Amino acid sequence: MAFASFDRKSGTAPMADINMVPLIDVMLVLLVIFIVTAPLLTHAVRLELPRADSQVNHAEPDRIEFAIGAAGERFWNGEPVSREEAAQRFAAASQREPQPEIHLRADQSANYRFVAETLADAARAGLTRIGFISEPERH
Repeated sequence: MAFASFDRKSGTAPMADINMVPLIDVMLVLLVIFIVTAPLLTHAVRLELPRADSQVNHAEPDRIEFAIGAAGERFWNGEPVSREEAAQRFAAASQREPQPEIHLRADQSANYRFVAETLADAARAGLTRIGFISEPERH
């Protein structure tokens, strides 16, 4: 340990050293404490759970293929329908469990208005699973 001195020659210089040994000792003690307590934090209760066999119930939702032609004509699974009839079918389909998925195919030259009307009718009926189908680009 360093003590102040009564010697006038060396007593005027301030002490610029920090004793690191106590800090290292504290860090090592903390490290040992954490090493000892870490396995205690992963404590698990052993249980004997009952065993039962069952099959997973995968209810595949129905799929509705809805197409919009270049002139705005609408097709429900290949069958031509009007906008009003499609809205009625959307309302009936929304009542089924699980709700069907709607796969929407629109001709690239069809007006966006027809697509927007179809989306609005489906949303108004409460259908939320709507997917847009497109063809991959050929190289």
